[in-house]
Amino acid sequence: MPPSGQRGRIPDKLFYKIGEVSSIANLESYVLRYWESEFPFLKPRKNNAGQRVYTRKDLETVLKIKNLLYKEKYTIAGVKNKFAKQSEVKSSVSMDTILSVKNKLKDILKTLK
Repeated sequence: MPPSGQRGRIPDKLFYKIGEVSSIANLESYVLRYWESEFPFLKPRKNNAGQRVYTRKDLETVLKIKNLLYKEKYTIAGVKNKFAKQSEVKSSVSMDTILSVKNKLKDILKTLK
């Protein structure tokens, strides 16, 4: 979720070109391209013409990065660590869910036998 106050400015679209993302985030295009090289979790797809195509999730990630770097004064390495920790938490939650479903399915199988 983008920092407060910025969500309302995001047009409701499926895809955004780099110029649109640049305008919405108030960043230069070269900054976005640099961030793509620094942050492996920011990888917009490219269309058939080779243009970057950002999703809303990509755009929200850009806004999170901007907030962390410019407002919260994180370093590039700090932003990488923060996103890595968030990813670990999501992974562990997902694994817990998978194990829970697996156990419930085993119980159902026992009941059916």
